[in-house]
Amino acid sequence: MNSADQYLDLYKKELLNNVLPFWLTHSKDAEYGGYLTCLNRDGSVFDTDKFMWLQGRQVWLFSMLYNQVEQNTEWLDFALHGASFMEKHGRAEDGSWYFSLTRDGRPLVHPYNIFSDCFATMAFGQLYKATSEPRHADIAYNTFNSILDRQTNPKRQWSKAVAGTRPLKNFALPMILCNLSLEIEHLLDAAMVDALIKDCIHEVMDVFYDEKSGLILENVAPDGSFVDSFEGRHLNPGHVIEAMWFIMDLGERLGDQTLIERAKDLTLKHLEYGWDSTYGGIFYFMDIKGRPSQHLEWDQKLWWVHVETLIALLKGYRLTNDEACLRWFEKVHDYTWQHFKDAEYGEWYGYLNRRGEVLLPLKGGKWKGCYHVPRALYQCWKTLEKIAVKNDGGAARRLNVMS
Repeated sequence: MNSADQYLDLYKKELLNNVLPFWLTHSKDAEYGGYLTCLNRDGSVFDTDKFMWLQGRQVWLFSMLYNQVEQNTEWLDFALHGASFMEKHGRAEDGSWYFSLTRDGRPLVHPYNIFSDCFATMAFGQLYKATSEPRHADIAYNTFNSILDRQTNPKRQWSKAVAGTRPLKNFALPMILCNLSLEIEHLLDAAMVDALIKDCIHEVMDVFYDEKSGLILENVAPDGSFVDSFEGRHLNPGHVIEAMWFIMDLGERLGDQTLIERAKDLTLKHLEYGWDSTYGGIFYFMDIKGRPSQHLEWDQKLWWVHVETLIALLKGYRLTNDEACLRWFEKVHDYTWQHFKDAEYGEWYGYLNRRGEVLLPLKGGKWKGCYHVPRALYQCWKTLEKIAVKNDGGAARRLNVMS
Protein backbone atom coordinates (compact mmCIF):
# COMPACT_ATOMS: atom_id res chain seq x y z
CA MET A 1 0.00 0.00 0.00
CA ASN A 2 1.10 3.56 -0.60
CA SER A 3 1.22 6.62 1.63
CA ALA A 4 0.00 9.98 0.32
CA ASP A 5 3.56 11.06 -0.52
CA GLN A 6 4.22 7.76 -2.27
CA TYR A 7 1.09 8.13 -4.39
CA LEU A 8 2.16 11.65 -5.33
CA ASP A 9 5.66 10.55 -6.23
CA LEU A 10 4.33 7.56 -8.16
CA TYR A 11 2.05 9.61 -10.41
CA LYS A 12 4.64 12.32 -11.00
CA LYS A 13 7.43 9.91 -11.92
CA GLU A 14 5.16 7.81 -14.12
CA LEU A 15 4.31 10.90 -16.14
CA LEU A 16 7.78 12.40 -16.42
CA ASN A 17 9.95 9.29 -16.57
CA ASN A 18 7.77 6.76 -18.39
CA VAL A 19 4.80 8.05 -20.36
CA LEU A 20 6.13 11.31 -21.83
CA PRO A 21 9.44 9.73 -22.99
CA PHE A 22 7.46 7.02 -24.80
CA TRP A 23 5.67 9.57 -26.97
CA LEU A 24 8.68 11.83 -27.41
CA THR A 25 10.70 8.85 -28.61
CA HIS A 26 8.21 7.06 -30.83
CA SER A 27 5.49 9.38 -32.16
CA LYS A 28 7.28 12.25 -33.91
CA ASP A 29 7.03 12.03 -37.69
CA ALA A 30 10.28 13.74 -38.69
CA GLU A 31 9.63 13.19 -42.41
CA TYR A 32 6.11 14.55 -42.91
CA GLY A 33 5.37 16.40 -39.69
CA GLY A 34 2.81 15.75 -37.00
CA TYR A 35 2.59 12.63 -34.90
CA LEU A 36 2.30 8.92 -35.60
CA THR A 37 -0.17 7.58 -33.06
CA CYS A 38 -0.74 4.00 -34.22
CA LEU A 39 1.97 2.44 -32.09
CA ASN A 40 2.59 -1.17 -31.12
CA ARG A 41 3.43 -2.19 -27.58
CA ASP A 42 7.12 -1.40 -28.16
CA GLY A 43 6.43 1.92 -29.88
CA SER A 44 6.92 0.66 -33.45
CA VAL A 45 4.46 2.07 -35.99
CA PHE A 46 1.71 -0.20 -37.34
CA ASP A 47 -0.25 2.40 -39.34
CA THR A 48 0.54 5.91 -40.57
CA ASP A 49 -2.89 7.56 -40.88
CA LYS A 50 -3.21 10.72 -38.80
CA PHE A 51 -6.30 11.60 -36.83
CA MET A 52 -6.86 15.28 -36.20
CA TRP A 53 -8.35 14.92 -32.74
CA LEU A 54 -5.30 12.92 -31.62
CA GLN A 55 -2.94 15.45 -33.22
CA GLY A 56 -4.74 18.22 -31.33
CA ARG A 57 -4.73 16.32 -28.05
CA GLN A 58 -0.98 15.81 -28.26
CA VAL A 59 -0.29 19.46 -29.11
CA TRP A 60 -2.47 20.45 -26.15
CA LEU A 61 -0.76 18.03 -23.77
CA PHE A 62 2.78 19.19 -24.41
CA SER A 63 1.75 22.86 -24.53
CA MET A 64 -0.07 22.49 -21.20
CA LEU A 65 2.90 20.82 -19.55
CA TYR A 66 5.19 23.54 -20.85
CA ASN A 67 2.86 26.15 -19.36
CA GLN A 68 2.05 24.40 -16.08
CA VAL A 69 5.02 22.22 -15.12
CA GLU A 70 8.25 23.46 -16.67
CA GLN A 71 9.25 25.64 -19.61
CA ASN A 72 11.00 22.73 -21.22
CA THR A 73 11.91 23.71 -24.78
CA GLU A 74 11.77 20.07 -25.91
CA TRP A 75 8.10 19.99 -24.93
CA LEU A 76 7.30 23.26 -26.69
CA ASP A 77 9.18 22.27 -29.83
CA PHE A 78 7.29 18.98 -29.85
CA ALA A 79 3.96 20.82 -29.57
CA LEU A 80 4.93 23.22 -32.36
CA HIS A 81 5.90 20.27 -34.56
CA GLY A 82 2.37 18.91 -34.35
CA ALA A 83 0.70 22.30 -34.61
CA SER A 84 2.57 23.09 -37.81
CA PHE A 85 1.25 19.93 -39.46
CA MET A 86 -2.28 20.72 -38.29
CA GLU A 87 -2.10 24.29 -39.63
CA LYS A 88 -0.81 23.14 -42.99
CA HIS A 89 -3.09 20.17 -43.63
CA GLY A 90 -5.81 19.80 -41.03
CA ARG A 91 -8.64 22.07 -42.18
CA ALA A 92 -11.22 21.98 -44.92
CA GLU A 93 -12.02 25.11 -46.92
CA ASP A 94 -14.66 26.24 -44.40
CA GLY A 95 -12.13 26.03 -41.55
CA SER A 96 -13.54 22.87 -39.95
CA TRP A 97 -11.10 20.11 -39.10
CA TYR A 98 -10.90 16.82 -40.98
CA PHE A 99 -11.23 13.61 -39.01
CA SER A 100 -8.23 11.90 -40.59
CA LEU A 101 -5.44 12.42 -43.10
CA THR A 102 -2.84 10.32 -44.85
CA ARG A 103 0.65 10.43 -43.42
CA ASP A 104 1.64 13.22 -45.82
CA GLY A 105 -1.45 15.29 -45.06
CA ARG A 106 -4.06 14.46 -47.71
CA PRO A 107 -7.62 14.34 -46.33
CA LEU A 108 -9.15 10.90 -45.83
CA VAL A 109 -12.35 11.47 -43.82
CA HIS A 110 -14.58 14.53 -44.02
CA PRO A 111 -14.86 16.91 -41.04
CA TYR A 112 -17.95 15.17 -39.69
CA ASN A 113 -16.61 14.85 -36.15
CA ILE A 114 -16.93 18.04 -34.12
CA PHE A 115 -14.45 16.70 -31.58
CA SER A 116 -11.64 17.24 -34.08
CA ASP A 117 -12.57 20.93 -33.78
CA CYS A 118 -12.83 20.75 -29.99
CA PHE A 119 -9.31 19.43 -29.60
CA ALA A 120 -7.91 21.81 -32.19
CA THR A 121 -9.40 24.62 -30.10
CA MET A 122 -7.78 23.27 -26.95
CA ALA A 123 -4.47 22.75 -28.73
CA PHE A 124 -4.11 26.21 -30.18
CA GLY A 125 -5.59 27.93 -27.14
CA GLN A 126 -2.98 26.31 -24.91
CA LEU A 127 -0.22 26.82 -27.47
CA TYR A 128 -1.02 30.54 -27.59
CA LYS A 129 -0.32 30.75 -23.85
CA ALA A 130 3.16 29.42 -24.57
CA THR A 131 3.97 31.36 -27.74
CA SER A 132 1.85 34.57 -27.63
CA GLU A 133 1.60 34.05 -31.39
CA PRO A 134 -1.59 35.82 -32.61
CA ARG A 135 -2.37 33.24 -35.28
CA HIS A 136 -2.55 30.52 -32.63
CA ALA A 137 -5.16 32.55 -30.76
CA ASP A 138 -7.06 33.21 -33.99
CA ILE A 139 -7.24 29.51 -34.86
CA ALA A 140 -8.53 28.63 -31.38
CA TYR A 141 -11.05 31.48 -31.30
CA ASN A 142 -12.43 30.91 -34.80
CA THR A 143 -12.69 27.16 -34.32
CA PHE A 144 -14.48 27.62 -31.01
CA ASN A 145 -17.08 29.88 -32.59
CA SER A 146 -17.59 27.31 -35.33
CA ILE A 147 -18.26 24.68 -32.64
CA LEU A 148 -20.93 26.88 -31.07
CA ASP A 149 -22.54 27.36 -34.49
CA ARG A 150 -22.66 23.57 -35.01
CA GLN A 151 -24.03 22.60 -31.59
CA THR A 152 -27.50 21.67 -32.77
CA ASN A 153 -26.24 19.76 -35.82
CA PRO A 154 -22.68 18.69 -35.02
CA LYS A 155 -22.27 16.18 -37.88
CA ARG A 156 -24.04 18.44 -40.39
CA GLN A 157 -24.52 16.82 -43.82
CA TRP A 158 -22.54 13.75 -42.76
CA SER A 159 -25.07 12.56 -40.19
CA LYS A 160 -26.43 9.07 -40.92
CA ALA A 161 -29.69 9.65 -39.05
CA VAL A 162 -32.85 10.53 -40.94
CA ALA A 163 -33.87 13.95 -39.68
CA GLY A 164 -37.04 14.14 -37.61
CA THR A 165 -37.79 10.46 -37.01
CA ARG A 166 -36.07 10.05 -33.65
CA PRO A 167 -34.16 13.23 -32.84
CA LEU A 168 -31.59 12.83 -30.08
CA LYS A 169 -29.03 15.03 -28.41
CA ASN A 170 -25.77 13.56 -27.15
CA PHE A 171 -24.03 14.10 -23.82
CA ALA A 172 -20.49 14.35 -25.19
CA LEU A 173 -20.59 17.88 -26.60
CA PRO A 174 -21.99 19.73 -23.56
CA MET A 175 -19.65 17.63 -21.44
CA ILE A 176 -16.56 18.72 -23.31
CA LEU A 177 -17.73 22.33 -23.46
CA CYS A 178 -17.58 22.34 -19.65
CA ASN A 179 -13.85 21.81 -19.94
CA LEU A 180 -13.31 23.75 -23.15
CA SER A 181 -14.89 26.90 -21.71
CA LEU A 182 -12.15 27.03 -19.06
CA GLU A 183 -9.40 26.00 -21.48
CA ILE A 184 -9.83 29.06 -23.69
CA GLU A 185 -11.44 31.62 -21.40
CA HIS A 186 -8.33 33.77 -21.88
CA LEU A 187 -9.51 34.31 -25.47
CA LEU A 188 -13.19 34.98 -24.75
CA ASP A 189 -15.35 37.73 -23.36
CA ALA A 190 -16.01 37.13 -19.65
CA ALA A 191 -19.78 37.42 -20.03
CA MET A 192 -19.71 34.82 -22.80
CA VAL A 193 -17.72 32.42 -20.63
CA ASP A 194 -20.11 32.88 -17.70
CA ALA A 195 -23.14 32.23 -19.90
CA LEU A 196 -21.53 29.19 -21.51
CA ILE A 197 -20.59 27.71 -18.13
CA LYS A 198 -24.15 28.16 -16.88
CA ASP A 199 -25.60 26.48 -19.97
CA CYS A 200 -23.13 23.57 -19.83
CA ILE A 201 -23.81 22.88 -16.16
CA HIS A 202 -27.55 22.86 -16.83
CA GLU A 203 -27.19 20.48 -19.77
CA VAL A 204 -24.90 18.03 -18.00
CA MET A 205 -26.54 18.06 -14.57
CA ASP A 206 -30.20 18.53 -15.48
CA VAL A 207 -31.05 17.80 -19.10
CA PHE A 208 -29.26 14.42 -19.29
CA TYR A 209 -30.06 13.47 -15.69
CA ASP A 210 -32.65 10.72 -15.34
CA GLU A 211 -34.55 11.35 -12.11
CA LYS A 212 -36.00 7.86 -11.93
CA SER A 213 -32.63 6.11 -11.82
CA GLY A 214 -30.43 8.94 -10.57
CA LEU A 215 -28.10 8.28 -13.51
CA ILE A 216 -26.97 10.42 -16.43
CA LEU A 217 -27.91 9.22 -19.90
CA GLU A 218 -25.74 9.42 -22.99
CA ASN A 219 -28.61 10.39 -25.30
CA VAL A 220 -31.96 12.09 -24.67
CA ALA A 221 -34.70 13.70 -26.76
CA PRO A 222 -34.18 17.41 -27.55
CA ASP A 223 -36.46 18.31 -24.63
CA GLY A 224 -34.46 16.07 -22.28
CA SER A 225 -37.02 13.28 -22.09
CA PHE A 226 -36.15 9.58 -22.06
CA VAL A 227 -36.24 7.68 -25.37
CA ASP A 228 -36.69 3.92 -24.97
CA SER A 229 -34.30 2.73 -27.68
CA PHE A 230 -30.77 1.36 -27.91
CA GLU A 231 -29.39 4.90 -27.92
CA GLY A 232 -31.78 6.24 -25.30
CA ARG A 233 -31.04 3.46 -22.81
CA HIS A 234 -27.29 3.77 -23.35
CA LEU A 235 -25.10 4.47 -20.31
CA ASN A 236 -21.40 5.30 -20.37
CA PRO A 237 -20.22 5.39 -16.73
CA GLY A 238 -16.72 6.61 -17.59
CA HIS A 239 -18.07 9.51 -19.62
CA VAL A 240 -20.20 10.68 -16.74
CA ILE A 241 -17.38 10.34 -14.22
CA GLU A 242 -15.03 12.33 -16.47
CA ALA A 243 -17.69 15.02 -16.78
CA MET A 244 -18.05 15.16 -13.01
CA TRP A 245 -14.49 16.29 -12.46
CA PHE A 246 -15.06 18.98 -15.07
CA ILE A 247 -18.13 20.01 -13.07
CA MET A 248 -16.12 19.98 -9.83
CA ASP A 249 -13.60 22.34 -11.45
CA LEU A 250 -16.45 24.64 -12.45
CA GLY A 251 -17.99 24.38 -9.01
CA GLU A 252 -14.70 25.38 -7.42
CA ARG A 253 -14.40 28.32 -9.78
CA LEU A 254 -17.95 29.43 -8.96
CA GLY A 255 -17.62 28.77 -5.22
CA ASP A 256 -20.64 26.46 -5.46
CA GLN A 257 -20.16 23.74 -2.86
CA THR A 258 -23.61 22.30 -3.54
CA LEU A 259 -22.67 21.69 -7.16
CA ILE A 260 -19.37 20.11 -6.10
CA GLU A 261 -21.12 17.79 -3.65
CA ARG A 262 -23.62 16.70 -6.28
CA ALA A 263 -20.84 16.01 -8.80
CA LYS A 264 -18.99 13.96 -6.19
CA ASP A 265 -22.13 12.00 -5.34
CA LEU A 266 -22.79 11.28 -9.00
CA THR A 267 -19.20 10.12 -9.41
CA LEU A 268 -19.64 7.59 -6.64
CA LYS A 269 -23.07 6.49 -7.87
CA HIS A 270 -21.88 5.81 -11.42
CA LEU A 271 -18.75 4.08 -10.17
CA GLU A 272 -20.78 1.79 -7.93
CA TYR A 273 -23.25 1.14 -10.77
CA GLY A 274 -20.55 0.47 -13.36
CA TRP A 275 -18.13 -1.60 -11.25
CA ASP A 276 -17.76 -5.25 -12.25
CA SER A 277 -18.17 -7.09 -8.95
CA THR A 278 -16.99 -10.36 -10.52
CA TYR A 279 -13.71 -9.39 -12.21
CA GLY A 280 -13.13 -5.83 -11.07
CA GLY A 281 -12.85 -2.75 -13.22
CA ILE A 282 -15.52 -0.53 -14.74
CA PHE A 283 -17.77 -1.68 -17.55
CA TYR A 284 -17.44 0.35 -20.74
CA PHE A 285 -21.13 0.52 -21.69
CA MET A 286 -24.37 -0.43 -19.94
CA ASP A 287 -28.11 -0.36 -20.61
CA ILE A 288 -30.22 1.54 -18.09
CA LYS A 289 -32.89 -1.18 -18.21
CA GLY A 290 -30.41 -4.04 -18.12
CA ARG A 291 -31.16 -5.06 -21.69
CA PRO A 292 -28.54 -6.38 -24.12
CA SER A 293 -26.24 -3.68 -25.41
CA GLN A 294 -25.88 -3.01 -29.12
CA HIS A 295 -22.17 -2.47 -28.44
CA LEU A 296 -20.22 -5.71 -28.60
CA GLU A 297 -17.42 -4.13 -26.56
CA TRP A 298 -19.77 -3.28 -23.68
CA ASP A 299 -17.94 -5.41 -21.08
CA GLN A 300 -14.39 -4.38 -22.00
CA LYS A 301 -12.28 -2.43 -19.54
CA LEU A 302 -10.82 0.71 -21.14
CA TRP A 303 -7.88 2.82 -20.02
CA TRP A 304 -9.55 6.22 -20.20
CA VAL A 305 -12.54 5.16 -18.10
CA HIS A 306 -10.30 4.14 -15.22
CA VAL A 307 -7.81 6.99 -15.28
CA GLU A 308 -10.58 9.61 -15.49
CA THR A 309 -12.17 7.95 -12.46
CA LEU A 310 -8.93 8.34 -10.51
CA ILE A 311 -8.99 12.08 -11.19
CA ALA A 312 -12.61 12.45 -10.16
CA LEU A 313 -12.13 10.54 -6.92
CA LEU A 314 -9.13 12.58 -5.83
CA LYS A 315 -10.83 15.86 -6.70
CA GLY A 316 -13.98 14.68 -4.95
CA TYR A 317 -12.06 13.94 -1.78
CA ARG A 318 -10.07 17.17 -1.85
CA LEU A 319 -13.19 19.28 -2.27
CA THR A 320 -15.65 17.42 0.00
CA ASN A 321 -13.65 15.34 2.52
CA ASP A 322 -15.85 12.33 1.71
CA GLU A 323 -13.70 9.35 2.63
CA ALA A 324 -15.71 7.11 0.32
CA CYS A 325 -13.71 8.79 -2.43
CA LEU A 326 -10.47 7.63 -0.79
CA ARG A 327 -11.69 4.07 -0.39
CA TRP A 328 -12.74 3.92 -4.02
CA PHE A 329 -9.55 5.67 -5.15
CA GLU A 330 -7.39 2.97 -3.63
CA LYS A 331 -9.54 0.22 -5.18
CA VAL A 332 -9.52 1.80 -8.66
CA HIS A 333 -5.83 2.71 -8.37
CA ASP A 334 -4.87 -0.89 -7.59
CA TYR A 335 -6.90 -2.27 -10.49
CA THR A 336 -5.66 0.37 -12.94
CA TRP A 337 -1.97 0.16 -12.17
CA GLN A 338 -2.04 -3.63 -12.05
CA HIS A 339 -3.79 -4.12 -15.39
CA PHE A 340 -3.06 -1.16 -17.68
CA LYS A 341 0.56 -0.20 -16.98
CA ASP A 342 3.16 -1.93 -19.14
CA ALA A 343 6.21 -2.34 -16.93
CA GLU A 344 8.39 -3.62 -19.78
CA TYR A 345 7.92 -1.22 -22.70
CA GLY A 346 6.47 1.89 -21.09
CA GLU A 347 3.13 3.68 -21.51
CA TRP A 348 -0.13 1.89 -20.76
CA TYR A 349 -2.39 -0.58 -22.49
CA GLY A 350 -5.77 0.68 -23.61
CA TYR A 351 -8.03 -2.32 -24.01
CA LEU A 352 -8.66 -5.22 -21.66
CA ASN A 353 -11.29 -7.94 -21.82
CA ARG A 354 -13.76 -8.34 -19.00
CA ARG A 355 -11.35 -10.53 -17.02
CA GLY A 356 -8.69 -7.82 -17.15
CA GLU A 357 -6.47 -9.53 -19.70
CA VAL A 358 -4.83 -7.42 -22.43
CA LEU A 359 -7.09 -7.53 -25.46
CA LEU A 360 -5.03 -5.29 -27.76
CA PRO A 361 -1.34 -4.70 -26.94
CA LEU A 362 -1.22 -1.42 -28.86
CA LYS A 363 -0.22 1.80 -27.10
CA GLY A 364 -1.93 4.10 -29.58
CA GLY A 365 -4.29 3.90 -32.53
CA LYS A 366 -7.32 5.62 -34.00
CA TRP A 367 -8.87 6.36 -30.58
CA LYS A 368 -6.03 6.14 -28.05
CA GLY A 369 -3.24 8.68 -28.20
CA CYS A 370 -1.09 10.87 -26.03
CA TYR A 371 -3.85 12.32 -23.88
CA HIS A 372 -5.87 10.49 -21.22
CA VAL A 373 -3.00 8.70 -19.49
CA PRO A 374 -0.60 11.66 -19.24
CA ARG A 375 -3.40 14.11 -18.44
CA ALA A 376 -4.63 11.85 -15.65
CA LEU A 377 -1.14 11.38 -14.24
CA TYR A 378 -0.70 15.16 -14.21
CA GLN A 379 -4.12 15.82 -12.67
CA CYS A 380 -3.65 13.16 -9.98
CA TRP A 381 -0.14 14.40 -9.18
CA LYS A 382 -1.28 18.00 -8.76
CA THR A 383 -4.41 17.06 -6.81
CA LEU A 384 -2.38 14.87 -4.47
CA GLU A 385 -0.07 17.83 -3.86
CA LYS A 386 -3.07 19.86 -2.73
CA ILE A 387 -4.37 17.02 -0.59
CA ALA A 388 -0.94 16.63 1.04
CA VAL A 389 -1.00 20.19 2.41
CA LYS A 390 -4.71 20.39 3.15
CA ASN A 391 -5.49 21.14 6.79
CA ASP A 392 -1.77 21.12 7.63
CA GLY A 393 -1.43 17.57 6.40
CA GLY A 394 -4.53 16.19 8.06
CA ALA A 395 -5.96 14.95 4.78
CA ALA A 396 -2.66 13.35 3.87
CA ARG A 397 -2.56 11.56 7.22
CA ARG A 398 -6.04 10.18 6.61
CA LEU A 399 -4.96 8.89 3.20
CA ASN A 400 -2.01 7.20 4.92
CA VAL A 401 -4.37 5.55 7.39
CA MET A 402 -6.58 4.38 4.51
CA SER A 403 -3.51 2.69 3.07
